[in-house]
Amino acid sequence: MLRGVMVAAAMFAAVPAMAGEMSGDEAKRWVTGKLFSYNCFEGTRGAGRVFADGSVIGTVQFQGSGPVRRAFLPANTLRVKGGVVCASLKGLPIEPCFNLVKTDSNSFRGSISGLGFAYCDFKHSNPRALMVERVSERPAEKPMTLRPSLSAAE
Repeated sequence: MLRGVMVAAAMFAAVPAMAGEMSGDEAKRWVTGKLFSYNCFEGTRGAGRVFADGSVIGTVQFQGSGPVRRAFLPANTLRVKGGVVCASLKGLPIEPCFNLVKTDSNSFRGSISGLGFAYCDFKHSNPRALMVERVSERPAEKPMTLRPSLSAAE
């Protein structure tokens, strides 16, 4: 259950231009449609995008090891309620809400209200830069060579 809440928190949080805690409406305006990478207090990490309808698409790797899994949360999973961002997850008896605090111009921390130790750090990500990083992490491939029968010498 806590993992689901952390994934939801990880996918929806944002910061206005000024440092400090922000309201749910500010978070919604700033985060909608943007890609964020996140790292959580217990090692969970991933990336995701929140849409205007409160749905989320992204990835998650629990506790920083094992397979990277796709995460899809339906419309109205994340919503502004009483001025804060809350998550509605099937099977969870409560609707957790989040404290959102800016840490720099592209980063913020989202924690579960009342559980400050349970947080994720978010960073606005450039999808093109992530693609370049993934390509550069691949091992070098062997150069392609022509078979003698196809060489220009014939």
